[in-house]
Amino acid sequence: MTMRHLATAFFLVVPLQAAAAQGTVYRCPGPPVLYTSEITDKEAKDRGCRTIENAPITVVSPPKRAPLAGTPPASGPRGEGSRVDAKEQRQRDSDARAILEAELRREEEALEVLQKEFNNGEPERQGNERNYQRYLDRVESMREAIARKQADIAALRRELAKLQPQAAPRSE
Repeated sequence: MTMRHLATAFFLVVPLQAAAAQGTVYRCPGPPVLYTSEITDKEAKDRGCRTIENAPITVVSPPKRAPLAGTPPASGPRGEGSRVDAKEQRQRDSDARAILEAELRREEEALEVLQKEFNNGEPERQGNERNYQRYLDRVESMREAIARKQADIAALRRELAKLQPQAAPRSE
């Protein structure tokens, strides 16, 4: 049984239980195979459908997902422990700020190295760059790398600005 047939069987067998309790269930041939109780006897005969009244119905239910290890079971949409106290939130914000600042420093240092190597658009030629086009390709890739680093630095600065405590508005 292919995956398509299994999926079709799963989605069609569950409604069949309720339909079997109400009346005759028909299996109609053709792609896709149709299981229904919504047609009349005459329509079923015209389509070449067979009744499956006494056929056993098997219900295949999807496996239940186990919670991840170490994750408390949630009760309600957000779970009971979704609120954190202010002290813990300040600590988390402080940790996030420290991580972002360290990453910003690393990115700025990497940018300095790239810019020094780039040498204002005229980097030193390497031994394998006898072909001038190779040199130009390397210069272009360096420009792109510098632009990416600058974009990364700008994004880190935006994230840091979001974490800065908001100053209370003054009323004068």
